[in-house]
Amino acid sequence: MPETVQNEHDWDLEIKAQNSLWVLNLKDVWRYRDLLVLMVRRDFVSFYKQTILGPLWFFIQPLFTTITYTIVFGRLAGIATDGLPAPLFYMVGIVTWSYFSESLTKTSTVFRDNAGIFGKVYFPRLIMPMSIVASSLVKFGIQLFLLLVIMGYYAFSGFAFSPSIYILLFPVMVMLMAAQALGFGMIISAMTNKYRDLSFLVVFGIQLLMYATPIIYPLSSVPIQYQWLVSLNPMAQIVETARLGLLGKGSFTWFNFGYTTVVTMLILFSGIIIFNKVEKSFIDTV
Repeated sequence: MPETVQNEHDWDLEIKAQNSLWVLNLKDVWRYRDLLVLMVRRDFVSFYKQTILGPLWFFIQPLFTTITYTIVFGRLAGIATDGLPAPLFYMVGIVTWSYFSESLTKTSTVFRDNAGIFGKVYFPRLIMPMSIVASSLVKFGIQLFLLLVIMGYYAFSGFAFSPSIYILLFPVMVMLMAAQALGFGMIISAMTNKYRDLSFLVVFGIQLLMYATPIIYPLSSVPIQYQWLVSLNPMAQIVETARLGLLGKGSFTWFNFGYTTVVTMLILFSGIIIFNKVEKSFIDTV
């Protein structure tokens, strides 16, 4: 029997070394979407599998943080909350910021944390940071439900607040948060692969960035001559728009919204390019 000759077109997948910085292989990410779903499930289940309270931590963390902010910043410091109940004001900022900061922190160590699996099997490396952002989105959804419950309590208690038409932009704000966290995280992960000292600055830097974002104060409380400086932070417009949409109080301009969108897309694109470059050689330096 003559041997069957298999030509190159018979292969399902051919892995080649890519030299171009602009070859991102995004089609491979879509082809491996089932792996993305499995990674999201793994992150969600494994993190709370051996905890006593399990997913209840999703509720405990924002509740205790909100109580602390209400006492320290609302009662003791007397920081204005745009006429809104302090717990509601802080809860919106805490829920949005928690999703951004957690996604960024976990994504920023993706090379170091997954060096073992990266060195053993092929799959699009972009799947890993995307799974982190997606799994954090599950936690964000649960905490958002808690926020809606608290909003319902205050509504029935007679406190005056009302959602505005800007609530229609809320899904867009979530996507912008995810894109920022993904982009920043991939950039930092690529840098810490070579400069390990930067990993110690990530958590500290995120804490400082929180105070530069209208989480514990409204943008309207900032002197008008400095509001543009706060608005340079792309997260500022996201938090303010979330409050405006959900509670009816906040600052929004289409210019700032456009600025936030453009900056976010630049961050995401830069992150993908840098991540794509470093992933080809990171195993030699990790």
